[in-house]
Amino acid sequence: MMEAELKRVIRDFPDYPKPGIVFKDISPILMDMQLYGEVIAAFAKRIQPLNIDVIVGVESRGFWFGPAIAQLLNIPFVPIRKKGKLPGDTFSKSYDLEYGSATIEVQKNCLKKNARVLIHDDLLASGGTAKATADLVYLAGAKPVGFAFLVNLTFLNAEAELVSISNNIISLVNY
Repeated sequence: MMEAELKRVIRDFPDYPKPGIVFKDISPILMDMQLYGEVIAAFAKRIQPLNIDVIVGVESRGFWFGPAIAQLLNIPFVPIRKKGKLPGDTFSKSYDLEYGSATIEVQKNCLKKNARVLIHDDLLASGGTAKATADLVYLAGAKPVGFAFLVNLTFLNAEAELVSISNNIISLVNY
C-alpha cells in the first residue's frame, strides 16, 4: 500500500538533468506531512532490527528523511556532505555518478570506532554514492551494516554492487 501511494505522488521529469535521465522528484512527499510521517515510521520499523548506532545521510536529499528516522530511533544522525562544506578535519572520497563525478566528506570525529552505521539516501541508481559513503564510514573506523533508500531503480541492478558491503538493503519504492 505504501509503495503504491509513493508511486502516485513521486513525479517523473524526463531528460533532467540531461537527456536520457528520468528524474524521480520525491519533493511532493514533503508537502504531505501525513505521508511524510508514514514514510519515516516505515523506515524506522524496517531499520530497527538492524540494531544500528548511527545513521549517515548523504547531501542533500538524504537529509530530508535521515534526521527524522534517527530521531524516531533515538540515535545520532551524521551528515555526509559535498567537498568543502564541512569545517574541521574530514575524510573524503571521490567517485563517479551516473552523469558526472563528485567528492563527499565526513568529519573525522563524528563516527565512533566500530559503530554500526546505516547509510541513507533518497535514491539508489548506480550505487556509486552509496559505495563512496561506505568507504567514508570504513575510513572513520566504523562499520556500514545497512542501506536505506526511498527509491530503488532496480533496473540498474546496483544492489548487486552493495551486497558485498551489506545484505541489508531497504527501499520503500522500486522501479
